[in-house]
Amino acid sequence: MPINTPKQRQLQSERINRVKPWLKSTGAKTQAGKNKSKMNALKTSPELNEISKQLKVLMKQQREIMRYVA
Repeated sequence: MPINTPKQRQLQSERINRVKPWLKSTGAKTQAGKNKSKMNALKTSPELNEISKQLKVLMKQQREIMRYVA
């Protein structure tokens, strides 16, 4: 529902204050969940996403080198 008029804004504000969704928000509980959620920025930032892709390539190359050395 688009909020266009002051009355609509008021109604939406009342609904939000009645439900209080921020009280039910828990976030990640486990360490694995916390680690996964902190990586969400990499999905949305174009710069960090590009760095992430380059890092994956470098890690793959490192694994290949380690196999060759071993």
